[in-house]
Amino acid sequence: MKVDVILGLQWGDEGKGKIVDALAPAYDIIARFQGGPNAGHTIIFNERKFVLHTVPSGIFRREITNVIGNGVVLDPVIFCKEIDAVVDAGFNPVDNLIISGNCHLIMPSHRLLDAISEAAMGDRKIGSTLKGIGPTYTDKYARKGLRAGAVALPDFETQYQIRKEQHFDYIRLTGADTSQFRFDGLSFDEYEKLWFEAIAKLKKFRIVATEVFLNNALKEGKRVLSEGAQGTLLDIDFGSYPFVTSSNTTTGGVCTGLGIAPQHVGKVFGIFKAYCTRVGNGPFPTELNNDMGELIRKNGNEFGSTTGRPRRTGWLDLPALRYAIMINGVTDLVMTKADVLTGLETIQLCNAYKCADKEYSMPELVIENSCEPINQSMKGWSEDISKVDSIDSLPLEMKQYLNFIEMEVGVVVSCVSTGPDRNQIIKI
Repeated sequence: MKVDVILGLQWGDEGKGKIVDALAPAYDIIARFQGGPNAGHTIIFNERKFVLHTVPSGIFRREITNVIGNGVVLDPVIFCKEIDAVVDAGFNPVDNLIISGNCHLIMPSHRLLDAISEAAMGDRKIGSTLKGIGPTYTDKYARKGLRAGAVALPDFETQYQIRKEQHFDYIRLTGADTSQFRFDGLSFDEYEKLWFEAIAKLKKFRIVATEVFLNNALKEGKRVLSEGAQGTLLDIDFGSYPFVTSSNTTTGGVCTGLGIAPQHVGKVFGIFKAYCTRVGNGPFPTELNNDMGELIRKNGNEFGSTTGRPRRTGWLDLPALRYAIMINGVTDLVMTKADVLTGLETIQLCNAYKCADKEYSMPELVIENSCEPINQSMKGWSEDISKVDSIDSLPLEMKQYLNFIEMEVGVVVSCVSTGPDRNQIIKI
């Protein structure tokens, strides 16, 4: 069997959680391969809204096993809050969630390091979510990290204290006043106490060698769906560096983040919005700093599910989409939030960039930070599509919009989301 992949093709927030949840019934296992609680995957069903930061989006399907892979970084406090919400909804995640022993833990001092680093950058801030993601990955690659598998060891607290002191040795060198930083309204000491309480809850879950579990499952013919966080344009290698996340958000991250060999990768579902959004700083060629941008933000409720920050909005960027499709080997496109554009008389798409009198159909280093979008206008649609259940019933103008995108990027759109609920989706 193959491992199918779902990942974002823009700057994150594409609606991956809903799509994973919608496609989940066709799979036996959902596995998250990278990122941490900087992700916010939203699922809406039975008139309830759930935002998952670390837990895979198949958790609300009792028959599906959910896996947190080795490429993920996990904050026990945030993880346990998610688990409490899942339990409150009537589910028992201990039964269908396993965690990689090689998954790295986000310590309270990682969050402190993140906050100090971002504050010190002033106007040059990356736009971190301040969840400690970057410092945790830094420790991982510096071979100083604390893994989930260590929670069962008798010297776990000793290991923790050694790493904490290393962090504070560095913090003392910066001269930063640590008392000014709060974590979810708590002081460092208060958050640390909560962290150890969460560690005790974490121990109730199966912490195993998930790479062995997944490869055995494939041999047994189990169907696996791999879930990514953030988006391709935030990839540490291929995103708009340095305004990126700290992990590989692309298909290649599936292999390293789950221990899956490349030949096991099957379909690659690339998720993109009918327009573009971005949270934080960094290049955004099609950004709309005007009334239209504000209208899209309002209609799409474009505020970060993790940070609450207003998202920057803009027209669909086809050069960036082509690039993301190329990097990931996308086989199927999924367009979300098509309903947000309903009612617009005219919709524009960026089909090329212009930089130094030269046109580019795909991003290149020379135009990474400065380019002019070359837009194409298309007629919008006014019909309500929130209850449409087939492609044939979509407005003509919307079908033309979809056809134009497919023609320009060379990949078919196999699903269209027409609203926030898990049932508002058309499979083509």
